Amino acid sequence: MRKQWRLGQVGVVAALIAIVACISAAVPSGDAPPAPLKQVADIPLPGLAVRFDYQSVDPAHNRLYIAHMNADQLVVFDTKERKVVANLDGFPNVHGVLAVPELGRVYASTTGEHKVAVLDAQTLKIIARAGPIVYPDGIAYAPYAKRVFVSDEHGDADGVIDVETNVLVTVIPLGGGAGNTVYDPGSRHILVAVHEKNELVAIDPATAKIVGRYAMTGIESPHGIALDVTGRLAFVAGEGNDKLALVDLTTLRVLAVYPVGKDPDVLAFDPRLKRLYVSAESGNVTVFRENGKALVSEGSIFMPHAHTVAVDPDTHLVYFPLQSLDGHPVLRIMEQSGSH
Repeated sequence: MRKQWRLGQVGVVAALIAIVACISAAVPSGDAPPAPLKQVADIPLPGLAVRFDYQSVDPAHNRLYIAHMNADQLVVFDTKERKVVANLDGFPNVHGVLAVPELGRVYASTTGEHKVAVLDAQTLKIIARAGPIVYPDGIAYAPYAKRVFVSDEHGDADGVIDVETNVLVTVIPLGGGAGNTVYDPGSRHILVAVHEKNELVAIDPATAKIVGRYAMTGIESPHGIALDVTGRLAFVAGEGNDKLALVDLTTLRVLAVYPVGKDPDVLAFDPRLKRLYVSAESGNVTVFRENGKALVSEGSIFMPHAHTVAVDPDTHLVYFPLQSLDGHPVLRIMEQSGSH
């Protein structure tokens, strides 16, 4: 009986091997698709291993400004030399940051003091603080109106700062929490995502009046925004349902909705490569390629704390400040797979 059992066992094993072989033959060979981004360098950053927020690239001067939010610092990084040139104190709970080279200024939302700090880009000295704003976050600049617009996330409004006087001139009620604020040169309007309304609001910078409200169908709690100005497309991320809306910038109607990482935050768009990067609080970064009036997913990568992203439009390098790698903050520089 034992011999018969062993023979039976051998037969079963042989049958299982044959089944596995058939399954393997039916599955296409080859490795999994390559990740859409590959690492170029990890640059140590100063300060504590705590949360970062928005970034702003000034390609003309090879500068990257990074809001080191929970360190109350603004990091100034030389993108050509790949080194930190300054780590500035005096930016309490800094959230948004925007370099405006034509003004020689950098604007930073010092949320901890309910103001926007105005920095001289050459001396790196704070020359003014504008406010009060309840909870300043994202920042945009409207050139012809010479005004800076600031998302007041908890104040349900957008603040307006005159760049010549550095004074808060008015506040625009939105009827809901303000997500990101951006400027569209095509329409010459400021666009703001409004959380509870699930809308994109258009503002005339000259009059500081709302000129349109547009439903972001399929999106819950819209927050992050990026624009393809020449392609007349907007990308709006819903942090409430982990979706991305592709929006026609001419009509401000949603064309399509795509899944992204959990709790999407900051978006960055490379206008020449037509690539969109959607970073999420979950650490998932989803990469899309624009194809006409549609997006094609190029895959995703995961990095802890990779909720903020910036891209240099000239070099196409992608920047992720990671709050803790082996207990230390690091700026991870990446490029598209296949780049040389």
